[in-house]
Parts: sequence; structure tokens; C-alpha cells
Amino acid sequence: MATYKVLVVDDSPFMRKIVSDLIEADPAFQVIDTASNGLEATRKVVELKPDAVTMDVEMPEMNGLEALKIIMSQRPLPVIMLSGINEQGMRETIMALESGAFDFIRKPSVSNSQDIDEVGQQLLRQLHTAMQVVERRRKRSSEQRPVTTEQPQTPAAQPDTQAQQPTSQTPQTKPAPPVKPAASPSVSRPATKPATPPSSLSGRISRPVKNEDIKKAKLDKPAGSTSPASASSTERTPVRPVAPTEPKKQPKAPLVKPPAASVARPEPVVPSTPAPPVANTVHSDRPATAISKLVAVGCSTGGPRALKSFLEQIPANFPAPIVIVQHMPPNFTRSLAQRLNSLSQINVVEGEHGMPLQPGTAYIAPGGYHMTVAKSQGGYRLQLTQEPPRNGHRPSVDTLFASIRPFNDLQRYAVIMTGMGSDGAREMKNLYDSGVIPTFAESEDTCVVYGMPRSAVELGCVNHLLPLPEIAPKLVQIVR
Repeated sequence: MATYKVLVVDDSPFMRKIVSDLIEADPAFQVIDTASNGLEATRKVVELKPDAVTMDVEMPEMNGLEALKIIMSQRPLPVIMLSGINEQGMRETIMALESGAFDFIRKPSVSNSQDIDEVGQQLLRQLHTAMQVVERRRKRSSEQRPVTTEQPQTPAAQPDTQAQQPTSQTPQTKPAPPVKPAASPSVSRPATKPATPPSSLSGRISRPVKNEDIKKAKLDKPAGSTSPASASSTERTPVRPVAPTEPKKQPKAPLVKPPAASVARPEPVVPSTPAPPVANTVHSDRPATAISKLVAVGCSTGGPRALKSFLEQIPANFPAPIVIVQHMPPNFTRSLAQRLNSLSQINVVEGEHGMPLQPGTAYIAPGGYHMTVAKSQGGYRLQLTQEPPRNGHRPSVDTLFASIRPFNDLQRYAVIMTGMGSDGAREMKNLYDSGVIPTFAESEDTCVVYGMPRSAVELGCVNHLLPLPEIAPKLVQIVR
């Protein structure tokens, strides 16, 4: 078994010892050194060339966020942040995820041996996943070596050379199918599967993406590379929304919710049989707005960075609410919502029980709670429950997707982006089979972890397999 080298960074000698022991409990990893602050860490990354780094967020001289930015600019590698649960630590952790950190875990309680063991298991899972991602990228990179004109590609090698980054791809030599007038874009198509789907994966409302399609046509052309004559069938949606948007509003102050309107949050270690949250009377008394469209999004590892890219491209006058499940512990989701709210044109809030859904607003499921959509007099509202985890998660993407399936009066759009596992894929399949189209998934080229989108693709329920920068523009074009 390969041994991966890890650098442990923390200003506390005791915590460095705990984290090192947790890592070396797995023979696949070796702690080659430790560092007591970010400045020391940046030097040792260059000198020792570790395979991964665990990085404390709050440290003297140079904190983890500053060190991460330097490391990612000089020698990118998987960095897992260790965060405290104070407000400053959570806010900087969210910013670290945006800046390229692979993932994060909360620091263990040094007085609780069970908590230390649980954090250790989480850390090792993340390290293993990070190394799998690194190995897969190395393999793909070696398979994408350019082929000389004197040595044409063999049929067996052709699919591998098509899995390149969008910015470096060249058009396939195989001619595109003829463009038919009926294949031009249409936002008002009924939510049913087309009887004769086109053969392109370019973002049409068409048949689901198959495994063999990924090999044959994974992101075959970058945005704007198709000639105008064939744009209706093969061109990717531009990176920018095609419809005019309102001027970007000034950054907003973090949302401060009144005590009477807040839902009691679980502790970081959720009890085995938690009581359901109490309905929020303030939100329940607020009238619901009639909506005709709804977007549901699910993501996990790499999600905060993906959500930032996605939400920054949604215009302020977007005509639908967006409900989001991001796998994240309690308390951190509020910091995530506040951060995204300051960067986005639309409003971004942490979802609360009884909150009415409004167009132009994104709702992030609070950590420790399942979030669902329920029909209310005059509109729709959020519901929060503490039912058992689904697919190992609470909140769960599958739970959110399942809740919107009965609402045939809504035009629904489902999106799965980067993340480990398969949460969301099964219920996206159920949505698709019930006539909910289009559906979106992030392509492997831009995923931090191509797990959740891959599972949806393998179930055959994805209409649009797109790199991250193209998902929001395509969604805006279709929803409008």
C-alpha cells in the first residue's frame, strides 16, 4: 500500500500530537513533519513536498487562510482545514473552501475521547478521498498526452483524449449531425421526455446522459467554439447569462435573524433521537408568494466554492426560488449563507422552518436538519425536520428532491454538483421519470469530487452535463 506524506499545521503542540496520532493510525499515511503557524507551513510545503496538509484556521503570525492562498498559488495540493466552532473560525473556514481547500473538519474536543475518535474517522475519510482524486487526475493527465499527426489515434485511445479541460479541448474530427430547425432552443417545452432525443450532450432538453456518452462527447467543445450555423445543436451556453441582468447590488450586511424567528440549532454532536424543531410562528404568519418555478440544488465536497461560482451568476430578478442542500455541520451553514449573500446578486439565507419561498432568493438547508418544500395556502414554504440521516447525511439532497416531486403545478429544475457519494442521484432519477426536465449535473472536469454527479449520470437522468461555469448561464436561459 502506498504511503502518503502529510504535513500537520497547528499552533497547539497538544493538537499537533492528537492530529498526527489520528492520521498515523492508518498505515496509508505518514506525518512527515509539523508546523506551528502558516508561515512555517508555506516553507515546509516547498521543502518537503507533502501529498496533503491539515491546516489549523486560526494561528499567530500567519493564519491558515493566508497560508492556504500561498500554498495554492505555489504548489497546489489537498489541504484539509481544522476549524473551531467560533464565529471567526467558521467564517474563515468558508473563505478557505472558496480559496481551494479540499474540505474541512471541526476540531475535536480534547476532553472527549469519543469525539476525538469520530473526528479522526472523518479526517481519514477525507484524506483517502483526496488521494483518490489526486491519483485519478494524474491518470487522466497521463492519458491525455497529445498525439502526433504521424501516429493517428487508435479507436481504443480516442475516448481518453476527449476528457480534457474545456479551455484546452479541440473539436472532434467527427462531423456533427445536421442541424434541424426543430432542435432550436425553447424554454416553453413541456416537462416530458422527448420521443426522438437529439444525440448531443450540449445542453439540450434531451435524452439522459449515458456512461458511453461521457467517453464519446464529454464537454466536446468549449463555450463559443461552434460556428453560428450549428449553434442550435452543438454550442455550449456562454459563460455569462444571455438575458440582461439588473446591476449588481452593493454587498449586504450579514443577515441577523431576531431571536423569536430562529430555530433551535443542534449541538455539533447531534443526539440520537432529537426532537423536531418548533414551527416558526413569525415565518408561518408571513403570507406565501405564488411561484410557478423552483430550482433545487445539491452538493457536498467542494460545494461552497461551486455554490459561489453558481450563485454569483444568478441575476437579481431571477424568477424562481433556489433551495440548496450542502452537506455541512450545524452552525457552519449560517456562515456559508452569510458569505454567499454578500457576494451574490440574489438574497441568500439559511432556511428556517415555515419560511415562505420567494423568487430571487436562495435557501440553504441548516446543518443537522433535513429541509423539504411543502405546499402552503397561496404558495410554498420550507419545513425542517430531524428525521434520521439519509445516505449518511442530514440534510440530505435525496430528501429535498423527494419533497418537490409531487408538485406538478411547478416547473422544477434539479441540479447536482461536486460531492462524494451518491446523495441526490436516486431522487433525481425519480424526478426525471416523473417528467421533471431539464436536469443538470456538473462535469468531471470541474468537480472537486466527481461522485454525486457521476451517480446521477450512471442512472441516466441527466439532460445537461456541463462544467461549473456553464451551469448557471444555461439554467438562467432556460428558466427565463
